[in-house]
Amino acid sequence: MTTTKPRVGLVCSGGGARGAYEAGVIRYLREELPRDARTQVRFDVLTGTSIGAMTACLLAGTMHVPEDQGRMLSTLWQSLSLERVFKVEGESLASVSRKLWKAARSPERPEGWRLHDVFHPIALEQIVHTAIDWSQIAANLAKGLIDAIAVSTTRIRDGKTVVFVQRRELGLPAWSRDPYTEAQEVVLGAEHALASAAIPLLFRSVRIGAEYFCDGSLRQTTPLSPALRLGVDRVLILTMKHKPHGQVSPPPLTSMPTSLTVIGKMLNALMVDRAEHDLDRLRRMNMTLETGRKAYGDDFVEKMNVAIRSSRGLPYRVVKDLVIRPSRDLADLARPHLEARARQEAAQPLPTRLLHRLSGSPMFSQAELGSYLLFDGPFARELIELGMQDAHAKREALIEFFSVS
Repeated sequence: MTTTKPRVGLVCSGGGARGAYEAGVIRYLREELPRDARTQVRFDVLTGTSIGAMTACLLAGTMHVPEDQGRMLSTLWQSLSLERVFKVEGESLASVSRKLWKAARSPERPEGWRLHDVFHPIALEQIVHTAIDWSQIAANLAKGLIDAIAVSTTRIRDGKTVVFVQRRELGLPAWSRDPYTEAQEVVLGAEHALASAAIPLLFRSVRIGAEYFCDGSLRQTTPLSPALRLGVDRVLILTMKHKPHGQVSPPPLTSMPTSLTVIGKMLNALMVDRAEHDLDRLRRMNMTLETGRKAYGDDFVEKMNVAIRSSRGLPYRVVKDLVIRPSRDLADLARPHLEARARQEAAQPLPTRLLHRLSGSPMFSQAELGSYLLFDGPFARELIELGMQDAHAKREALIEFFSVS
């Protein structure tokens, strides 16, 4: 009797600088699991949104050297610094003033200036262009090392989620009938990953063809649905959302909230992780299928799929999931790093001081955006360590998850 290998998917979530956590999980899978278990770790389908799109694309381009993936991701994250990412090194009061004046007065910009005219994350763009071997993604697909990769974006014109998909086979499977979601078959490039990671207001939007796109997290922080549409039987989900034990509520406000606080909460709502909703739907469907099988026999799902295939396109199936999430609140993890930078602020040049003030302002601290924007080596190192620790806590579950049986 032959055993059919299940199709395994990896879902990489959004979260800005928090994405270093995913590097820690990948490093654990590739370097710390027992050798026999490591040989069974594979991903047939990769999906990502926001910073998770970059992770998914780098993994797709290095699937021919899986043993190097954890080290490569960790090295990239730890090489970053806040000043380098937001391009304030070498700036002065005069140069920043010139940028602001030029942006505000330029006849080519009748619509006005943008925040990223001054603080632009150019280092991230360079990493996406140079650290990911985009041609190797197609080669790895052709070799069968992966079956498909998808990155989610938001089209600015109409707010739709657009999922860019590259598969080993030509064409797309049946997709969602959600009017606010569509899939497009493409050959993935740097522009697709950069568009998915373009945090609104802070990072510049990316033009693809005739359209502009931004962060896929606006409507799809955890791209679980594309993984299911691409046919996975098991799905490993990496989420940045800490889930505290018991019900924890923030203290009540003692005064009227400031405008910055309200704006911060609005921005935080845009970045909220929808993994729990997607997982709840998946698990309820699994329970329904299992209940039907027990009530009507082992061929229940097969018979139901024959009846609904023409209207639904994809057959129903039980999909096994495993979630790895931070055991600590990543905003709390970022706070000491932000406070340490604030203490060193006096010795820094003006642009760096402005950047520190920006990342520590009420708008960002109330919205937890300090942890989204802190692209910095020491913070990344702590996130990587936490990712490895949390993956180790799921050691036995991971071994069982990747088992063929």
